[in-house]
Amino acid sequence: MTELHYDVRGHGPVLLIVPGGSGHPMGLGPLVDALAGRFTVVTYDPLGLAHGRLGQPVADQRVEDWSDGAHRVLEETLTEGEPGYVLGMSSGAVAALDLLARHPHRLRHVIAHEPPCVGVLPDGDRQLPLFGDVYATYRAAGLAAAAARLTAGLTGAAPPDAGPARPLTREQELAEPMALFVVHVLRRFAAHEPDLDALAAAAGRLTLAAGSDSRGQLLHRTAGFLAERTGSGLAELPGGHLGALQHPAAFAERIAATLPPLGTPGAPMAT
Repeated sequence: MTELHYDVRGHGPVLLIVPGGSGHPMGLGPLVDALAGRFTVVTYDPLGLAHGRLGQPVADQRVEDWSDGAHRVLEETLTEGEPGYVLGMSSGAVAALDLLARHPHRLRHVIAHEPPCVGVLPDGDRQLPLFGDVYATYRAAGLAAAAARLTAGLTGAAPPDAGPARPLTREQELAEPMALFVVHVLRRFAAHEPDLDALAAAAGRLTLAAGSDSRGQLLHRTAGFLAERTGSGLAELPGGHLGALQHPAAFAERIAATLPPLGTPGAPMAT
């Protein structure tokens, strides 16, 4: 069985964070600090990248594997019979949706922030090629060009000029979490089809979330569609897709206000 990698901070009810990107929790320290006074914050690291595995070979990732790992982390950190809170961001939000669909009674509430599973949209077939373009740009021109192409696609901006090609070697790729995300996570998680019927059945335990700065953008639309399709709530959080890094204190406040208090599972707290 795959070794689990996670960190635990704070005190209070368990809040599991499933990071975005390649699952590396880099940059989340201020958010964890802001939440740790109210929650036992468990930060999951699916690939162990922050726990000594950065630079080691990585396979193509599966949503179900991240979800299974998150479930095992909860089993290790929750007291028997206690449900947990979950915050998933970006690719981690896709895993959080799968976790809720398969283990709803183990979860008190899930916030899924801007999951990039755009294939669920009515025009999903038109949106999914973006992620193949990002991968092709990465292979041809390097990581900076791929990141710019991804940002343009998500925001609706015109694709940028790729500039001079700066491809990474495989050794460099394995040492760069963003490159691992582009190569081994992004396309598969974007194409993942959540179990919408199972999520609708657990709608009281789910809040979709999107950044206030993401209005009109692809992932805000995806979050809104998922909320409408499943009958769950939709919350706006500070900042854009990277709001947890941009405004960690305000983001944490909104997370704490959105999660239902102990004793009222499935009923979001009024804000």
